[in-house]
Amino acid sequence: MSTTSIHHSTPVADAFTPPPLLEGKVVVLSGVGPGLGRALGEEAARMGADLVLVSRTERRLEKMAEVVRAHGRRALVVPTDITDEAARQALVDRTVQELGRVDCLINNAFGIPPMDPISTIKVEDLRAANETNVFAPLRLTSLFADALEKTHGSVIMLNSAVQFSSQPEYSGYKLSKGALAHLAHSLATELGPRGIRVNSVAPSYIYEDVNKGYFDWLASEAGTTHDDVYAEKAAPCDLKRLASPEEVARATLFLASDLASAVTGQTLTVDCGEFHS
Repeated sequence: MSTTSIHHSTPVADAFTPPPLLEGKVVVLSGVGPGLGRALGEEAARMGADLVLVSRTERRLEKMAEVVRAHGRRALVVPTDITDEAARQALVDRTVQELGRVDCLINNAFGIPPMDPISTIKVEDLRAANETNVFAPLRLTSLFADALEKTHGSVIMLNSAVQFSSQPEYSGYKLSKGALAHLAHSLATELGPRGIRVNSVAPSYIYEDVNKGYFDWLASEAGTTHDDVYAEKAAPCDLKRLASPEEVARATLFLASDLASAVTGQTLTVDCGEFHS
């Protein structure tokens, strides 16, 4: 089924020219994948940041580095298994050695356990998701803290609006994202005296390639169309559409900028008005 028809898109996303909010800053992006990860990297570069690009797959990192460099910014490619402590320390050491500073750590990497009721999911599967979704952000934040203190930098946790949902199929994912939310609050309190801000961003469905494919699958299962699924997912949102990855990235990067210098311990929900807090 076609994924090309978008009835609730916004021209703002295509016409936006970012101000240099991150000029001279170094952003470490953990979780460079399709969709939001790619948008975070490109939008940060467009705002003037140099990037440290982190994921397991070097080929994907190199492609992202080409995009960053095309915007005239530096890109350091560091293939890393963020669930491995030695690899995490090596990432910190190489970042500081080669770029000299760190202004923001974005914890975007995530793992999703089986989409089943939580009482039926193997503990090993839940543990694996938490290694990526909770313990890796904790350890990366801890290891980068000395560098972030020197720049009065910040940490951003990419959370999810799944934390506001009670649907059984999302419960395993909600477990780790709920823990990540509490972790961000605790780190904001702990690191605040050192001048380090810690915030979270919680998007709902982002209209990007992975979710487009998911909508196709849902449509095939229900015997409907991709547009029907899109309309169903957009219906609870005040704007009656879904956010693009670029929109979520720009809202996220506000928290990395000096405009947010007094913002810490907060969760910014970027969901076109699906949930109100």
